[in-house]
Amino acid sequence: MNDSAPAIQAQGLACHFGDIRAIEDVSFTVRPGELFGLVGPDGAGKTTLLRMLAGVLNPDEGDAQLYGVSVVRNPEEVKHEIAYMPQRFGLYTDLTVMENLMFYADLYQVPRRERPTRLERLFHFSNLAPFRDRLAGALSGGMKQKLALSCALIHMPKILLLDEPTFGVDPISRRDLWLIVHEMVEEGVTAVVSTAYMDEAERFDRVALLHEGRLLALDTPVALQQALTGEMLVVEVEAPRAARDLLKSHAQVRRVALFGDKLHVTVASAATDAPRIEQALRAADLRVLSITHVEASLEDVFIERMTVSAPALRAAGAPV
Repeated sequence: MNDSAPAIQAQGLACHFGDIRAIEDVSFTVRPGELFGLVGPDGAGKTTLLRMLAGVLNPDEGDAQLYGVSVVRNPEEVKHEIAYMPQRFGLYTDLTVMENLMFYADLYQVPRRERPTRLERLFHFSNLAPFRDRLAGALSGGMKQKLALSCALIHMPKILLLDEPTFGVDPISRRDLWLIVHEMVEEGVTAVVSTAYMDEAERFDRVALLHEGRLLALDTPVALQQALTGEMLVVEVEAPRAARDLLKSHAQVRRVALFGDKLHVTVASAATDAPRIEQALRAADLRVLSITHVEASLEDVFIERMTVSAPALRAAGAPV
């Protein structure tokens, strides 16, 4: 591999399953040592994209180079330098924590003289040392994920590809998993992590927002939030769905979306437009509980990008 090349260079990747276009014309670059996020809801194409980067799924179009090595032409060479952790990692439930680690050390041909040091380091990261003799099948969900990540890291890869590693994990284990990933990145490992949790997206150096196989936006979390036009109001009101339908046609409202039992309303000026919105809701006999000016979240950014992109995708014949 060419260490002076980008860690990942994806060019025009596409993957179709029959009539389903799981990935369509996706291109991006990941820099060495970067924590890069693939962010989007279920069905956005995150897993398909990671599988193509890992060399386990051939793209129908395009290619990706990992430190200059093509995943299409040389998938086996790529696999030596990456760790790919799918959502359901292949732990052996009838083996202990240590036996699983040693199995993957054998699989990756880790020299025996290096194993004690690597195991000590992984146990330090994962806090799994007290459970080294416990069967993997008897671990909690979060501990299984930490063991899976440790197994993926046993050969000290240059690139980590993690598919929703915190899905279904308790908050403490979720924090521990992120600590491990951040420590690896600080040591120069490149990490590409997919998530459907928008709150996790703020952890990344840069994020690629995906929707139904298309790349909606790619930038730092701060830049994406700052690029959102207008100001954001959080409106708490009785009958929020009725309030949303009313505000869709309000002159001062640029966008309105339902977030749980609250509305996120984009306006030109929070100070000027909030009183007008409150007046319109009260005139419709909708009781307003609060209106607050807040900074836009990445979820707000995603909804805006999706709203803006949908007409263009329809015009191009893409499903939205």
